[in-house]
Formats: sequence, C-alpha cells, structure tokens
Amino acid sequence: MNRWNIPRWLEDEVRARDKRCVYCGTPFGIDYTSKPTWEHIINNAKIITNNNIALCCWSCNASKGSKELSYWLESSYCKKKNINRKTVADIIKKALIHLRIKIS
Repeated sequence: MNRWNIPRWLEDEVRARDKRCVYCGTPFGIDYTSKPTWEHIINNAKIITNNNIALCCWSCNASKGSKELSYWLESSYCKKKNINRKTVADIIKKALIHLRIKIS
C-alpha cells in the first residue's frame, strides 16, 4: 500500500485508466502542476475502490480539496476552466450518477 492506503493492485489499475486529469483533462507531465495526484472522488478516505480513487492534476486537487463534488463543479475555478458534468472523465460521471446528480 502507498501512503494513502491504496493497495498496489488498485494503484496500478487507476494509473492505467487515468492518463490525464479526471476533471480538467490536462495530460500528466513532468512539471509540478501537471503531475498526477491521488483523489478521493467522494471525500471519504475509507472508500478505497476503483470507483472512488482517481488521478487528477495538482491544480484541480488543490481547488477541490475536501469540497463535495457537486458543489465544487459549480465553483468559480471550474467555471473558469470549463469543467462541468459534461466535460469530466467517465469515472467522475459515474460518481455523479451514483450520487443521483442528473448529468445534463
């Protein structure tokens, strides 16, 4: 397990799936702002599943922090970066459906 208690098999699975930020779509690179960071989509460190663990860029992770996903998607940060329910990665859309938020 890594320091966020994510088992190696799950870490490998998520790294294979998420090649760009699940929120803004920025490809991961070597510079500080585009390095992947671990994200709990639903802010609960006890939910360590492939449906709740994702990779996002440092900037989106810092902006979202511990905010609820649906609340954060309405933030000025997301509006400025054109991040919304239609533009996020499929894993985020699935989380929104799970949270019973209508994607329109």
